Amino acid sequence: MEQVKVNVYGADLVCASCVNAPTSKDIFDWVQPNLKRKFGQVDFTFNYIDINDTVGHSDYDQSIVERIQDDELFYPLITMNDEIVADGYIQLPQLTKYVEKNFVSQK
Repeated sequence: MEQVKVNVYGADLVCASCVNAPTSKDIFDWVQPNLKRKFGQVDFTFNYIDINDTVGHSDYDQSIVERIQDDELFYPLITMNDEIVADGYIQLPQLTKYVEKNFVSQK
């Protein structure tokens, strides 16, 4: 079974450019059941990384947080196995296409 580490980077406040978008925590709570239901054959692990709490971040996580803070990337941001999949306004089709392309064998 393919193992995929999904990280959701975010903050309690909705980003300024994401008016009417769900919060980062909402995205984190929403993405888990949707991916698990659609891709039961994939072993997902989910982590929420608060961009305002830098304690315990890996070097990679810290580099993502710095890019968000420098406005290179937007939050919420989702990575899968340390590859950036989507940032800012997150939509399920973005995520499912990435999983299908990279983690689900095409038979």
